[in-house]
Amino acid sequence: MSIHDLAATIAARKAADPDSSWTAKLLAKGPEKCAEKFGEEAIEAIIEAVKGDRAKLTSEAADAIYHLLVMCAARDVTLADIESELASRTKQSGIAEKASR
Repeated sequence: MSIHDLAATIAARKAADPDSSWTAKLLAKGPEKCAEKFGEEAIEAIIEAVKGDRAKLTSEAADAIYHLLVMCAARDVTLADIESELASRTKQSGIAEKASR
């Protein structure tokens, strides 16, 4: 599954019955719960990165990406929106981009 497929699945689940889909259930709990879940998964990925277990980091990174996209979907931010932002950043150096914030 590509990240685009994942984003499309998450978008489709926004209208699904929360009893039939984990994604729909999470989205039904609201953006705050989605953000909390992303935070938990991000911390788990950080822990595995520090430990150095490649397989566990891969698994936790996948969970973090999924929950990041769910959190964004809860606030109607699409993968296309994120890609557009990333594309705008490629026009300047990372140092210049950081300084502009």
